[in-house]
Amino acid sequence: MTATTIDPYALSRERPAIRFLYRLNPLAKLAAPLPAMVLLIFTRDLAIPLLFIGLALLVIVIGAELTRPIALLLFLGLPVVVTIMSFSFGLWSDPGRVDQSVLLFQIGDYRFFLGALLLGLATALRLASLLVLALIGGISSTGPELVRAMIQQLHVPYRIGYTALAAYRFVPRFGHELDVIRSAHRVRGMAQGRGPISSLRRTSGYVVPLLAGAIRHAERVALAMDSRAFGAHPQRTERTLIPFRTRDWVFMILFWIASIAIVWWGLTAGPGTVVGV
Repeated sequence: MTATTIDPYALSRERPAIRFLYRLNPLAKLAAPLPAMVLLIFTRDLAIPLLFIGLALLVIVIGAELTRPIALLLFLGLPVVVTIMSFSFGLWSDPGRVDQSVLLFQIGDYRFFLGALLLGLATALRLASLLVLALIGGISSTGPELVRAMIQQLHVPYRIGYTALAAYRFVPRFGHELDVIRSAHRVRGMAQGRGPISSLRRTSGYVVPLLAGAIRHAERVALAMDSRAFGAHPQRTERTLIPFRTRDWVFMILFWIASIAIVWWGLTAGPGTVVGV
């Protein structure tokens, strides 16, 4: 019995051709930034994380369709979070292990130096760059696509992959069940009252029916998997094929080359490393 090939990129054709991320294998979008993400864990440089943030934002803006929440997160929320984390990490740093040439302010015996702020900025930029690099695949791929790609290309046992996929699909089901329970409680007049006590009482009333609905849904999923002989054979016919194509290799290689260029430029022409821990 052969697999029925259903093109997983059919919906991608409805998007403009420049939105290339949707036409790539999820594993390619995961493997391309992975070396850079590993390197960023150990770097203490300011220039390298900034350059990787710029590269990732360029790839995302060109290759993906940004929704308003994602755009606000990247271009408004991310700078605000980096600013807050830079100051916070600077406060936590050891004043004896940073550059004390420039004093920014002093409160009692505590002195906050520019070196501490730069150290906090370096840490915040590393975290921000890791987040933006992860969003390359996160924005343009879905959980089912990643699971299918791991089963087909990485040969992850389908018993593990599709079990994880079934668990992943429990989340929206629980959200729907919770909405139904809330509506039923409002219709029956069980959602009255204000304040923390009433809110806690309403929330505790959702637990038992939500648990009962989860058990019923799990039983239906288990029966459906058993009726399809799930786990009876080492291999299983794939309904949806997600190929690893030449364009996936091209994207990965180009991203690796850009990552090497960023690291080389950051180490030779950048501002250098930040002293401290």
